[in-house]
Amino acid sequence: MPILNRAAEMQEEVAAWRRHLHENPELLFDVHETAAFVADKLKAFGCDVVETGIGRTGVVGIIKGSLGEGATIGLRADMDALPILENSGKPWASKVPGKAHSCGHDGHTAMLLGAAQYLCETRRFAGSVAVIFQPAEEGGGGGLAMVQDGMMDKFGIREVYGLHNAPNLPFGGFAIRKGGIMAAADTFEITIKGKGSHAAQPHLSVDPVLAAAYVVVGLQAIASREVDPLKSVVVSVTTIHGGDAYNVIPMDVKLTGTVRTLDPEIRELAARRVVEVAQGTATAHGAIAEVNYVRGYPVTVNHADETDFAASVAAKVSGEKNVEVEMAPKMGAEDFSYMLEARPGAFIFLGIGEAANLHHPAYDFNDDVIPYGISYWVTLAETKLAA
Repeated sequence: MPILNRAAEMQEEVAAWRRHLHENPELLFDVHETAAFVADKLKAFGCDVVETGIGRTGVVGIIKGSLGEGATIGLRADMDALPILENSGKPWASKVPGKAHSCGHDGHTAMLLGAAQYLCETRRFAGSVAVIFQPAEEGGGGGLAMVQDGMMDKFGIREVYGLHNAPNLPFGGFAIRKGGIMAAADTFEITIKGKGSHAAQPHLSVDPVLAAAYVVVGLQAIASREVDPLKSVVVSVTTIHGGDAYNVIPMDVKLTGTVRTLDPEIRELAARRVVEVAQGTATAHGAIAEVNYVRGYPVTVNHADETDFAASVAAKVSGEKNVEVEMAPKMGAEDFSYMLEARPGAFIFLGIGEAANLHHPAYDFNDDVIPYGISYWVTLAETKLAA
């Protein structure tokens, strides 16, 4: 089955919604205008329930089918933008300097709104569909906040599904895998404390810059020498700050970075070894290392049966040959992981064709893919909740 005729007819209207959201990006939980826009649309469509303020600023709409009683499934989109200065050059580029929808959450929201409108019009299913609009995916843990607010139990959600656009995946194609599809994301801050001195008298110092350099090198051995090469781990030091003058050895240096893993055991190993390597290396240079290691989003784990189902739905929309069912996992992170910890479900990628990558200042969502996203959501709901 190709894309739905009604979904194709809706494209221009839904693209207008998407471009409005793109022009007016909001960050983290501060998505008040976006959430209000979503809630107003859901009410206008005729959703049976529209509830706001879930997980602080999340929105949930409930659409009841016309074919009798049944289960409730959740379909989720994220609403927040990124702290990026956009340079896409599009007529609908961000009007807010330093904020931009450079990850396509505006497209995710618009496509799910389009699906909600369609499902409200037709209601050809049994049970109920919960359309979930989440704040703060970009580092704020809005998915966890909605789960902790009791969303799953309150609306009786049995299964939950998510979708993300993918630049440079063939246009209109889908990609998915069972098990870990996106990584756990942890962060660390290492402060190396030494003893400062004049740069011309290094023997009077305990040089935290030198110790920091060895710490950076040492951390790379976690991936290269301590983890099975067939298992995934990323340890990246991303900032180094220390000193203010070219002729002064500073008192301390601060390093920050991230650790990405797909396996719980490797996650534990990396967390332990970051601390041990930093502290041991600093001690070897006469310095002290203080480590603040923060656990972030867990691994996004697709459930087996629900992954098979999602792939079969995608095949109905785009054709079986256009659905990759054993994609390589991505080492980026996604807080839909919390919803998949709470309920069975699956997370899938929708290709938007050749485009700037996610989180790039030139990125813009491809509006031509909107009918594919709407068709996926509608087909998933109508198939899963068939009478």
